[in-house]
Amino acid sequence: MLRNTNQSRRGFLSSTLTGLSGIALTSLLHNDKLLANDDQPIRPQISPERPFAARPAHFKAKAKNILVIYCSGAVSHVDTFDYKPELLKRSGQPMPGAENLITSQGSQGNLVKSHWDFKPRGESGKMISDLFPNIAQLADDMCFIHSLSGKTAAHGPAETFMSTGFSLSGFPSVGSWMNWALGTEAEDLPAFVAIPDPRGKPQASVDNWGSGFLPAAFQGTAFNATQPLRNLAPPRGMARKKDERVREYLQAMNRHQLEQYPGDSELSARIASYELAARMQLSIPGIMDFSTESKSTMKTYGADDSSNPTKAAYARNCILARRLLEKGVRFVQLFNGAYQSGGEGANNWDGHSDLVKKYNKHGMIFDQPTASLLSDLKQRGLLEDTLVVWCTEFGRMPTIQASKSAGRDHNIQGFTAWLMGAGVKAPFTFGSTDEFGYKAVENKVDVHDFHATILHLLGLNHKQLTFRQNGTDRRLTNVHGEVIHDIVD
Repeated sequence: MLRNTNQSRRGFLSSTLTGLSGIALTSLLHNDKLLANDDQPIRPQISPERPFAARPAHFKAKAKNILVIYCSGAVSHVDTFDYKPELLKRSGQPMPGAENLITSQGSQGNLVKSHWDFKPRGESGKMISDLFPNIAQLADDMCFIHSLSGKTAAHGPAETFMSTGFSLSGFPSVGSWMNWALGTEAEDLPAFVAIPDPRGKPQASVDNWGSGFLPAAFQGTAFNATQPLRNLAPPRGMARKKDERVREYLQAMNRHQLEQYPGDSELSARIASYELAARMQLSIPGIMDFSTESKSTMKTYGADDSSNPTKAAYARNCILARRLLEKGVRFVQLFNGAYQSGGEGANNWDGHSDLVKKYNKHGMIFDQPTASLLSDLKQRGLLEDTLVVWCTEFGRMPTIQASKSAGRDHNIQGFTAWLMGAGVKAPFTFGSTDEFGYKAVENKVDVHDFHATILHLLGLNHKQLTFRQNGTDRRLTNVHGEVIHDIVD
């Protein structure tokens, strides 16, 4: 039935004025951030002269610093942290409803139990496998998320997705967003350091610590204990005093240039980067000098293990990560596992075939040094301000691959990550996969939710932290993401 739309001239003018008044009031409330659920962009006020200076968060943060421990190659959750009694019970049988399942690398065989026993750990009784006996001792300090889901089952794009929120290259990494938003209190060190595995880079390489469309100054600085930063030492034959005078002269020239072009933010940012590089020539050698560590510390980490040089090198990377956090570096990204083209993940956690042999090798490299790092952070009181995040790009199938030998295929339907330290409940478990560990079924979490929660713990609203790029307000979580408030302490 049609409504009567006849309206007097006076009524029309009255309605129009009322509508315009409402629009004006809404605009004023929006500008003053008084509207409910106002997602108005908040962009950091960055001084061109001090682009790396510490900046305030959006609200009171639970954590000041973050350590991301990334296992490249997709660690099998059902062999490490996600205990499934039904998988043990039905091992050797087809997975119900998935008898003809085709996944990333082909058809699937029967269910297969974990090759490592799970045991209750700590007072919480959390079930963790014997693959990580040392890490398992810290179960009561951990907050597990067992219901993560991914977007792509290809390693490189999945790594990029986990590190940037997008599966395509060209987007800023989590560390770069935080570097841009918060700056650093460590004036002589980068705000964001990536520590690649001693065997090489992860498959997505610099995507994991790149700045994308953010200013290049906020990308991660990559080095490790085996391969320190290049060009730190002064040229051969140049005395230290002379080197210092050269730097002072360059600084004076740069300042003179800046005075001639006031307001040139690109010039001032470049000068600030050069000056940070000069300060790093003095600070980095001290950070890399492990001779100051006690023999007991080196032994505890496994950094003196001559029988396993790869483990010893990774252990030194763990010590380096602790030292950087001690010095106030905002974001440290520690990698375990490196990509080897054509080698079926020989140097990482890619377990398509011979999973037991590969995981025993990688577990021995990863477990002791990582557990020692976590224990060290706890004993030194660093976890009061530091959030630790362990993650991988996706999980593994509970079935065996039909065309491979004793391996598990990629699984983006459900996998595990855990957090530890500032701002998170512990011991705590959130979400779950089904009875076999195949799909997330309870409190499903996608990577955007994961990122939103990490930003929240650092005092950042993921919906408001935006960067204007080609006419679009870009953010880490794209147009998605919800904070997992249930895990926040």
